[in-house]
Formats: sequence, structure tokens, C-alpha cells
Amino acid sequence: MTTPMTDDTATGDTATGVRAGAPETAISLRGLRKIFGSVTAVAGIDLDIAEGEFFSMLGPSGSGKTTVLRMIAGFEAPTEGRILLGGTEVTDRPPYARDVNTVFQDYALFPHMSVLQNVEYGLRVKRVERRLRRPRAIEALETVRLTGYGDRRPHELSGGQRQRVALARALVNRPKVLLLDEPLGALDLKLRREMQIELKAMQRDVGITFLFVTHDQEEALTMSDRIAVFNGGRIEQVAAPAELYEHPATAFVAGFVGTSNLLDGAVAKAVLGQDGLFTVRPEKIQMRPRDEAAADGDCRADGVVREVVYLGSATQSVVDLDAGGSLIVLQQNLRGSVQDKLDLRGAQVRLTWHREHTVAIDGPRSASTPPD
Repeated sequence: MTTPMTDDTATGDTATGVRAGAPETAISLRGLRKIFGSVTAVAGIDLDIAEGEFFSMLGPSGSGKTTVLRMIAGFEAPTEGRILLGGTEVTDRPPYARDVNTVFQDYALFPHMSVLQNVEYGLRVKRVERRLRRPRAIEALETVRLTGYGDRRPHELSGGQRQRVALARALVNRPKVLLLDEPLGALDLKLRREMQIELKAMQRDVGITFLFVTHDQEEALTMSDRIAVFNGGRIEQVAAPAELYEHPATAFVAGFVGTSNLLDGAVAKAVLGQDGLFTVRPEKIQMRPRDEAAADGDCRADGVVREVVYLGSATQSVVDLDAGGSLIVLQQNLRGSVQDKLDLRGAQVRLTWHREHTVAIDGPRSASTPPD
């Protein structure tokens, strides 16, 4: 069995996510803490984000991710700790004195201004010469693929187009860091998925650091170079998307980032022959007839199908194990009859999966895994 890798992960109160040989650091947080009355919103974190990185802070509502972004932007003052941008401490600087721009979920466009005037507004505030404003605003609109939309008003645009205007207005000042506070949250699902791809492409084109806040796991996995998972004001893990998904460091990460099965106590002992807490993803599990033998070395669990749910591209089954507990199985609807899968409710089945797809979480290291 495999255990979570440690190079890009961290648990507990702090998590830097520092990598050897990484690019220059765009954002450094040291001992950052924020307390509102009796509530500790951010419980003391360390974090380094590299220049040019698309970095996401992922977590449920109230986990502290937005509070961290607001402290970086200068909208909230830390109770304790330090904030450095490009190696320069900005903890006590006001928002206008920090080389960052923020894009919010509600776009905050001026309805009485044209698209071009909205984009130029940030340059006016920074007192950029009039002769330079228009060319830079046009260039910013080209960057977000809105060439020719400069004369329109915000109400004449779609939700996705308004979001791109907000991005152009933020990018026109050429900040070192762009902060994005759930900017796609107001869009419908289809448009949100389209904008995820576009946003990542824009970030790659402009080459600046994006710090993205979201509660949507798919959004974070789709766009990010690395992700920090927040829970209760702390960072549970920092990792690249594939590492985070395949090797969650804690039970919270396993359950929050996608769907995962947890095996512990007597069930883990019966199914895996080991004590501890383990996880296996639903799509890694094969469901077979009860009398079909498992391949040598594979994990095996027998049970009865309790529930079957059709999800379109896949079918999800809940199997109550003979050993106790249950496992979720996800089968892609690639071939054969979907109805055959839906008719499996009540069937006795055998679940099998490759041993390397079982990940130990805060548990004992497998004897097959070399020591650190």
C-alpha cells in the first residue's frame, strides 16, 4: 500500500508547500492568524506560492480561505503573522500600496460606463497618463478575448463576458499577483466549465501569479498547478492536483476532494489485513460476481449491493460489506447494458482493486513501503 507523499504536503497548523528548486516566491505567509471576537478564522498558517503559479485555496464555507485572500489583498489586517509579496513585507500596507488586484464573484463593474471605460478605470486611479490608457485597455480586452466589445455596456454582455471584463480591468494594471475570490460562482455549470479552461489559458498567456479561492473541487483540480486544502482555519494539505487526489494526507482531504471510501478498524483488518485508516477511490474498484476469483495481490471485499444510481456517464453503486461498513463503486458506462447495472440491487458481489490504490491515512506504514 502507498502512503501520502510528503514533498508537497503538510498537515496540522502550518503548511508551506515549499519545493526544492522552485521559482522565486510571489507570496509568503508566515504564522498568519486572524481572530474575530471569539472565532479563530485563520489558525496560524505558513504558505509559499511561486511566481507564475496558478494556486488555489480550496475548502468549505468558513474554512478560512477567503479570509486569507482578504489579508493578502489588505482588506483585513492579520491578528498575528507576516505577509510578503515578492520578498517585500506588506503586512501593514494599505491595499493600494500592494502590487495585487482582486476579482470578485459579483464583477463590480460600473453599469454607466462602457466596457472600455471600465477597463481604463484602474489606470485612471493609478494616474497613468491619458495617452497610455486606451492602448493598454484595448490590449487587456484582447487578452481576455473581447476585442471589439469596448463600446458595449455591462448589461449588454453575458455573464461570462462580464467576468472577462472584470479580469481585463484587473490585468490592465499588470499586477504581480491576481487574487480571484470565487469569480466563477455566479455562472451556470456549462459556462463555468468553459471559463475554467479559458481562465487557465489566460493565466498561462499573461504569466502572472493567480491565487484562486473556491469551494468547488472540480474547479480547483481543473485549473491549478497546486492546491491548498483548508479546514477549520488550517491547511490540511498542499499538493499538485493529481497528488492531492491520488494521495490524500488526511481523512478530510480524502472526503472533500472528490468521493472516497474510508476503511478503518475491524473492517480494514478484515479486508486489508492491517490496522489503521485507509482510503480507496470509487472508480478504482471493480465489481464482479461473488464467485469470481481476485487476481494475485489484489484487495478483495465481498458484499451486497444496497443502492444503484445512474449518473449519465457512470453508474454509482453502494455495497454493504460482509465485514461491515460499505464501499461506493463508480463504473463508467462504456459498453454493455446500463440496465444490467441498475438491476444489480440486492446482488451478492465481489469488489476488487489493485493494492497500490489503497492509501494509508495517518496510519501505520505498510511493510511494502520503504522507510523514509
